[in-house]
Amino acid sequence: MNILFFLTPKSEVAYINEDDTLRQALEKMEHHRYSAIPIISRTGRYIGTLTEGDLLWGIKNQYHLDLKGAEKIPITAIHRRLDNRPVKAGADMEDLMGKALNQNFVPVLDDQKCFIGIITRKDIIQYFYKKTQQAQEDAKACCGSGYAENKKRDVASAVAFQSEKERANEKTM
Repeated sequence: MNILFFLTPKSEVAYINEDDTLRQALEKMEHHRYSAIPIISRTGRYIGTLTEGDLLWGIKNQYHLDLKGAEKIPITAIHRRLDNRPVKAGADMEDLMGKALNQNFVPVLDDQKCFIGIITRKDIIQYFYKKTQQAQEDAKACCGSGYAENKKRDVASAVAFQSEKERANEKTM
């Protein structure tokens, strides 16, 4: 499957530029209610990911300031704990899933390593949920009334097996 199916294009993603200030980052993250935001260079390259934690620890450990003072601090001066690892547009689903397990979003880069958008973990989960629902509906349609009968039989078998197991455990005690 092509991962671009999940892509939220750059034009629809809130991001900050590497020369933005701490205040600009705070305001953009607050406005969009993001807990993490991509950092992009003016040439479009993905620089990294800034998280709420990075901001809080940076303010606490590096700067003792108010919002007015935050206007003078470039965002690149804030130490980032770790960046969301990007994938290239041609990446496979395994690579995407491996990164999405540990990140809220996965930045997507083109062949020139320019940021083209993100794929959210939410979008991936919704996709697989819909696929699962469709597979269940297909199974019902395929088997017709036999699906319900088989399901009842399977439940009855499981209950009978559990009862036998419990009786066997009672005998050994």
